[in-house]
Amino acid sequence: MKVSTFKRGLKLPTRKHATEGKPVELAPLPKQVVIPVNQHFGAPNKALVNVGDQVVRGQKIADGAGPGPMTVPVHASICGAVKKIEPWLQSNNTAGPCIVIEAGEDQTATMFMPPLDPYTCTRAEALERIRDAGITGMGGAGFPAHVKLNPPPGKAVDLVIADGAECEPYLTTDEAVITEKPHLLITGLAGIMRINGVKRAIIGMEDNKANLVPLLEREIRINDFAKDMDITVQLCRTRYPQGGEKMLIKALAQREVPSGGLPMDAGCIVQNVGTLVAIAEAFVLGKPLIDRDLTVSGGACKLPKNIRAPIGTLIADLPPEFLDINYDHLRKIIFGGPMMGNAVATVAVPIQKNTSGIILMTKEETVIDAEGDCIRCGRCIQNCSCRLSPVLINIALDSEDMDEALRTGLMDCIECGSCSFVCPARIKLVQRFRVGKQRLRALKALSQRPASAAPGRA
Repeated sequence: MKVSTFKRGLKLPTRKHATEGKPVELAPLPKQVVIPVNQHFGAPNKALVNVGDQVVRGQKIADGAGPGPMTVPVHASICGAVKKIEPWLQSNNTAGPCIVIEAGEDQTATMFMPPLDPYTCTRAEALERIRDAGITGMGGAGFPAHVKLNPPPGKAVDLVIADGAECEPYLTTDEAVITEKPHLLITGLAGIMRINGVKRAIIGMEDNKANLVPLLEREIRINDFAKDMDITVQLCRTRYPQGGEKMLIKALAQREVPSGGLPMDAGCIVQNVGTLVAIAEAFVLGKPLIDRDLTVSGGACKLPKNIRAPIGTLIADLPPEFLDINYDHLRKIIFGGPMMGNAVATVAVPIQKNTSGIILMTKEETVIDAEGDCIRCGRCIQNCSCRLSPVLINIALDSEDMDEALRTGLMDCIECGSCSFVCPARIKLVQRFRVGKQRLRALKALSQRPASAAPGRA
């Protein structure tokens, strides 16, 4: 099989050996879950329940605070009583409103939706089901799936890509999903192909998962819904950040996403394999997105494994016989992968829909060096997968020249961390770019505000 790739990027140590090939283990029921009201990219939600309410697994507990498509509901992941609705530290290091549910003794009740056949229902019904199930992209960004699957008029899509690259070190969640749920993966993929009238799809994986190709090809042959569809499996070189949408489109389709554009501008829809499984479960089982498969690994984790836990679970609440953490050697906690994830200060942070992993790192696994001065070596340019010049963006931000930062590609940065990784001066480039983007968005919002009326005389 031909192995594709993109230009630049990094060859990183994968560090997947601790959980590679391990099955997903069901986490014990936590004593409580702390469910963030907002777990998506878009407009904010509001709570639909009050303190003291009894809720059951699958019940909608938060939804959009106003009209508009950029909202996704949130559902109870366990049965129990709402004990608090209060701000709680989340994986983005901000305190956001959360619904705290204390687990009840009876966990048998569910409030799932009736099954819906994605191959006979209307397109509008299919998109409504995906939204009602609360499905967001599970690869990291948390973009509402129903919005991504509904490109605006004029955006012709002819290719769907299932993203199974999983290029981040340590993480093996996608591998476990592909191994254990190939039927749901292909069912979900075929379903979104039908929704968008697309005849061709590619399942992209890095070549360190070549052993999974026969499993997927067999499922494609026997799956009733995929028989008449052109679905292929293609390997990419194990290279970071191969799992990024732009990199995967370039490697598999030889297409370029334009500056400031989205995959649909290149005629593609890209969905993580976990998202496709969640979509299939929403149709076949009527199940909302209330559980999350993730990898828990790192040198300070005595029992690294792939787990399935209710959304809102705090790993601090999991018993040591299931997940034993060596707190004496724990130096860094990362939600997500070590390259693009966020470092947090405590293990009492809830698992969210987009939590692909929790990495518990020792001193030997971390780099805590002070920043030095840029020596203009150009390594950040040589390794940027988006072919940007991070050094120039950084100079513009240091000079507070936001127009120049925008011109040199700040908003095209995918925050993969390659530039920070190779920087000999240990400059925190990605963190600076994230702050720069926030400043640009704030300036844009300020410029769009109506001008205040000048104060007049009485």
